[in-house]
Amino acid sequence: MNTVVILLSAFVISVFGLFVFIWTQRRGLLDPSPRAAEVIFAPGEIGVVEDPAGTRETVAKLQAANPSIIGSGHAEELAERARADASTAPLVFFFLCCAFAWLLVASAAGLVASIKLHEPDWLIGQAWLTFGRIRTIHLNAVAYGWAPMAGLGVALFVIPRLLKTPLVGARYAFLGAALWNAALIAGLGAIAVGLGDGLEWLEIPWQVDILFVAGGALVGVPLVLTLLQRKVDHLYVSVWYMGCALFWFPVLFLVANIPGLHRGVQEAAMNWWFAHNVLGLFYTPLALASVYYFLPKIIGRPVQSYNLSLLGFWGLAFFYGQVGGHHLVGGPVPGWMITLSIVQSMMMIIPVVAFTVNMHGTLEGRLSALRYSPTLRFIGFGGLMYTVSSIQGAVEALRTLNVVVHFTHHTVGHAHLGMYGFVTMVFFGAIYFVVPRVSGREWPSPLLIGAHFWLAAIGITIYFISLSYGGWLQGVAMLDASRPFMESVTLMLPYLKARSIGGALMVLGHLVFVLHFVLLLTTKPSGRNQPTLLQAI
Repeated sequence: MNTVVILLSAFVISVFGLFVFIWTQRRGLLDPSPRAAEVIFAPGEIGVVEDPAGTRETVAKLQAANPSIIGSGHAEELAERARADASTAPLVFFFLCCAFAWLLVASAAGLVASIKLHEPDWLIGQAWLTFGRIRTIHLNAVAYGWAPMAGLGVALFVIPRLLKTPLVGARYAFLGAALWNAALIAGLGAIAVGLGDGLEWLEIPWQVDILFVAGGALVGVPLVLTLLQRKVDHLYVSVWYMGCALFWFPVLFLVANIPGLHRGVQEAAMNWWFAHNVLGLFYTPLALASVYYFLPKIIGRPVQSYNLSLLGFWGLAFFYGQVGGHHLVGGPVPGWMITLSIVQSMMMIIPVVAFTVNMHGTLEGRLSALRYSPTLRFIGFGGLMYTVSSIQGAVEALRTLNVVVHFTHHTVGHAHLGMYGFVTMVFFGAIYFVVPRVSGREWPSPLLIGAHFWLAAIGITIYFISLSYGGWLQGVAMLDASRPFMESVTLMLPYLKARSIGGALMVLGHLVFVLHFVLLLTTKPSGRNQPTLLQAI
């Protein structure tokens, strides 16, 4: 009983302290429309919808669904934004090309690994195609290939816009990206031949990780240089998210990869500290920053409550750091560590609810825009999945539920809902917005964008539901001492096959996505002076 009182007191005090801290940084927490939310717009630009992935017809419908008053943007500020876009265009294009390539590698490896779970004798002639290696290749191609290249590419596009300054030192980021991709090729090659460190999310040998550190540091240089030369007084919340993601990840990566620093139980605790935080303190901030920038830009309306966005940011910073410990429930680690992780997992409901309320309020009265904006559909779906996956993760941390789902496929479904349903879908939407800006070409086919969305959305839905339900049945079976272990294995077979069907739909969506990108590059531009909507810089 004393423990419950202590933990409840700690929770209440922490929440109160968070609100006091934010109040000292920003008064008027619930002020619905502070001016800081409008910095992403030029004067008179509020009310003008913008979606470079849309056709003139769909954008006209999108504008008709937006009751805001249309104004004309300030010419000088729009010209400054155009210069910022031009300074990042070659670099962002390179990052996104790398992202497309790693997306294909990760998709192929993931689908093969999924099929092997119910067809274990398929493709066993080569050692690198065994489940242990091909699944690890899939994980690392996503974690260090697709997601960082897409997320950093979007960040390099957005930050100069928000700082109203051309990117400084792009050559450092080019070199950094080259080193990063070389490291990933070497790392995946090492895993394929059986060399690895044996820790999930940290399988790549530490000798190769040195290249990641060097490459990541070089990528961060132009962002720091640009920040120092910014032409704005206020840093929009997306800059906070992106900047801190670029600060948090090197700390996580360095601490986790120092050879010989962690041993035994401490190594297990470090492993889940890193594995959870790389999602919550690197990919999640990059995705949330994208939502906070692109969603208001598309509908031409500032976020409803800028201060709630700050609550979401500081809540993530305060509470996320120790949530990974709930993966060690029942393990030989101190009980207080597990309890602290569970409490912080529940505390994460605060920033998630702040984000959800803010996005709903921003879209209120404009939900019809989801019908007409290709970019908004992806970002809206991703934002919804952030809420669902985060609430699910908080509830799963509770011991009574964790003991059932901990070692099951239920956890795999949850992980994919966060990394794919949320992060990847948001990055898809952001890329649809960014590519016409950096290439000067429009997407050739609205039908292919629609096909990509529905294949990805239906695929992850089948994937998540099948593993969540099947994983729960698996956990119940494993806890029943009267049932043989193999029964928990065989009962999962139909759900694993459904997982492969969902995964195949997602992979097909990725192929459509990449094919559409290739068509964009190879199709001759239209006779117009500028691609669709590029007049609205």
